[in-house]
Amino acid sequence: MLTLENVQITQGSFSLHADFTIAPDTKTAVIGASGGGKSTLLSALAGFLTPARGRIRWNSDDLTTQPPAKRPISMIFQDNNLFPHLTAAQNVGLGISPALRLTQADHQRVSDALVRVGLAEMATRKPAALSGGQIARVALARLLVQGNPVILLDEPFAALGPAMRAEMLDLVAELVAETKATLLMVSHDPEDAKRIADQIILVADQIAHPPIETNHLFNDPPEAMRNWMG
Repeated sequence: MLTLENVQITQGSFSLHADFTIAPDTKTAVIGASGGGKSTLLSALAGFLTPARGRIRWNSDDLTTQPPAKRPISMIFQDNNLFPHLTAAQNVGLGISPALRLTQADHQRVSDALVRVGLAEMATRKPAALSGGQIARVALARLLVQGNPVILLDEPFAALGPAMRAEMLDLVAELVAETKATLLMVSHDPEDAKRIADQIILVADQIAHPPIETNHLFNDPPEAMRNWMG
């Protein structure tokens, strides 16, 4: 269970408040206007920002001051964060060892992850030789080998066309179901949230509001939601 207890995240003159719990094995979309604090929320969960107040917990573990590498959390950023000089397999291997010191068993985990995301034949290709969708799949394979119970997605599919984005969202839903991971996904597109999210966190007015079941939120949206959707 992921819990934010009276958390206040401050960056310069901007602050964001969050006080809610995310149940394990759920898919949560984080939506709201640009600049409202969605990426700020994920950065605090991942450990790149330290809250000015409050606590972040995973089950009984206090994550508030833990560095990113020590948290049971994996994150994909908008640019998918692949290294251009490394092959697809090596980029996946970084999820196991940042120094790429991999055992034979580790290499098998990398291979299995690439097979799972449909890139069995692309292991030796570098990012420049991959399409946008294939790059996103490499980033997902890296999440698989990390094996963390919490996955954060900060719009890694935003640059893809509608059909490819839908395909990637479906793949994410499959992987989360298989691994029983807890997913938080930032999105600017309501259709993305409707496609795979069980519930939605609306970020508005400097508050990350407690999650609401997806259909309920879209069927009876609060004023902040109506303003965002136009």
